[in-house]
Amino acid sequence: MSVKQDRNFDDLYERFGTKIYDTVKGEWRLKLLKQDLERFTEIEQMNIWDAGCGQGQISLWLAQFGHQLSLCDISTKMLTTSQQAFQQAGYQATFYQQSAQDLAATLPEFDLVICHAVLEWLADPIKTLNIIASRVKQGGFLSLLFYNRNAMVYSNILKGGWHLPPILNDTYIGVGRKLTPPNPQFPHDIIAAVHEAGFNIEQHTGIRVFHDYMSQHARDDSDTETLFELEEQYCRQPTYRDMGRYVHLLLKRQNR
Repeated sequence: MSVKQDRNFDDLYERFGTKIYDTVKGEWRLKLLKQDLERFTEIEQMNIWDAGCGQGQISLWLAQFGHQLSLCDISTKMLTTSQQAFQQAGYQATFYQQSAQDLAATLPEFDLVICHAVLEWLADPIKTLNIIASRVKQGGFLSLLFYNRNAMVYSNILKGGWHLPPILNDTYIGVGRKLTPPNPQFPHDIIAAVHEAGFNIEQHTGIRVFHDYMSQHARDDSDTETLFELEEQYCRQPTYRDMGRYVHLLLKRQNR
């Protein structure tokens, strides 16, 4: 039996750029995340760790407000892209090519820890989440974005046909395209885990609560700006937010 490992994206680097980062889906994700994190643009210098930074878009955005950033990723290509972006923008940061769970023991506590689109690619998401969350100082924040298993179930059922038996038999995890995460998480499981770890939810947002359920014809026939306005209007309302392709939780650590 093979041992599960965390996913390294060096072999999928180009596809991530064209299929996610350079699309309206990636653009909307960044817009809604920045809305949730807007409060940190008005706070004096913070110490921030981006655990699994990818190409570092959110960290680079936060760096312009004078915050001190530490970034890590196991992917050489992702981390190099982040370093180059910081260098070109004229901002300083500390970079580590290391997994977040291995690096955590060597790091101090932070005012804000970012963990975006990481959990679903890990061999042991909840264990790693607890390790990452332990680096948030008392009164500090955790920005947690994860691929929503609810959305995976629902979207596959809407497709019908051969997609139905794997959902019924719970054999769909790890099956599909290379960019489909092998370990999507149910929001209620993640919320239970962070509550147990001493966090309260400050903001709860669904990312792409309508877009990903629409047919290509329906999307082509719709005004993009209007569709995004609808996403903004409903993405933080109960029911809709738990159906987003991704779920973002902005969490605050309480007294320990």
